[in-house]
Amino acid sequence: MLTLRQSRFDLLDRLEQQLQTAERIPAAEVLDTETGFRITLELPGVAKESIDVKATDRSLVISAERPAPAPGDNASTPLLSELRYGTWSRSFRFPAGINREGLQAHYRDGLLTVTAPKAQTATSVSVTVEG
Repeated sequence: MLTLRQSRFDLLDRLEQQLQTAERIPAAEVLDTETGFRITLELPGVAKESIDVKATDRSLVISAERPAPAPGDNASTPLLSELRYGTWSRSFRFPAGINREGLQAHYRDGLLTVTAPKAQTATSVSVTVEG
């Protein structure tokens, strides 16, 4: 039933429910340097082996998984759990091409840093006109 008057607490409860069900994506920082791009993602609690980095000519896709603990791992049931489990994925498109062979990724203390060098492109091309 729709009521005309809702309390502020009802609105806060609905907001909290929406935030709990919203898909979580890791926070990111993308820097454009002279030689390339540096992407840093927050991935706390993620095992290094579950991180996957894929690149195309102008884009980068980073995905990772933090699996939920098995039901038998804890002898007790949590009263409150705000920890996020599951698969995350972020994609980035760059204004310039990247050198896929020069990609480097480092993971330490919950931060993944990917360095993508810019691709070297020809500035001009000469064409011989025949005829």
